[in-house]
Amino acid sequence: MAAPRLTLPSPAKLNLMLHIIGRRADGYHELQTLFQFLDYGDELDFARRDDGQIRLHSDLAGVPHDSNLIVRAARALQAQSGTPLGADIWLRKVLPMGGGIGGGSSNAATTLLGLDHLWKLNWGENRLAALGLSLGADVPVFVRGKAAFAEGVGEILTPVQPAEPWYLVLVPQVSVSTAEIFSDPLLTRNSKPIKVRPVLEGNSRNDCQPVVERRYPEVRNALSLLSKFTYARLTGTGSCVFGAFPNEAEADKVSGLLTGTLTGFVAKGSNTSLLHRTLQGLF
Repeated sequence: MAAPRLTLPSPAKLNLMLHIIGRRADGYHELQTLFQFLDYGDELDFARRDDGQIRLHSDLAGVPHDSNLIVRAARALQAQSGTPLGADIWLRKVLPMGGGIGGGSSNAATTLLGLDHLWKLNWGENRLAALGLSLGADVPVFVRGKAAFAEGVGEILTPVQPAEPWYLVLVPQVSVSTAEIFSDPLLTRNSKPIKVRPVLEGNSRNDCQPVVERRYPEVRNALSLLSKFTYARLTGTGSCVFGAFPNEAEADKVSGLLTGTLTGFVAKGSNTSLLHRTLQGLF
């Protein structure tokens, strides 16, 4: 008899702003950013194994099985918890790689939370978030599941409640390397620190956007087209760009005008992750 499956969403995020305020001695950048989730993303299935093996049954082009963040997250939790259990994992991927909407980090967080339940570890968000940070700076915000103003390298989180509009997200067909953008000599690295309130009032920008626009004409073109209808911004280090709309109908209307030549999707912004709303309904 097959083990029962636990099915969980792995939602996207947007960086509503991103300021880079310095560079640390270890090479990482000090930043300030505002995370909000989208009710749109990948989906993961988990089934318990009693032999301790971790098997991801979905291939991602160019990503070896053992390098996938899903597998790395599962094995890290397995090792740290000492559980003898394993898991079969299936991924239904819709989020683009290198898009700046958190696909890999979200997958890792969903894996940590999903296996915490499946293996009955009861680790809680604090321990899972700390483990998630070892996998990537964006993993903790997905583990905690609340819109947040983030500082440090992205791990110091202050929950916030920005407006929850509908977004049109355009997906230029390029994968942007975060390392490439953060190593660009023209990247702004000395923005003055800003408080949360001005950010929520819209006093913000993305310091990575000029660098990405210069390096990737596809992104520059998407920003130019979307800016004819709303304030268009880059999320994270790209490549996805987004704009807010007051309702789904307005976002759908502009999507219909632009997605004839560009790939994109419409999704609701949310201050509580779809993953956490799903878990609350299950347990």
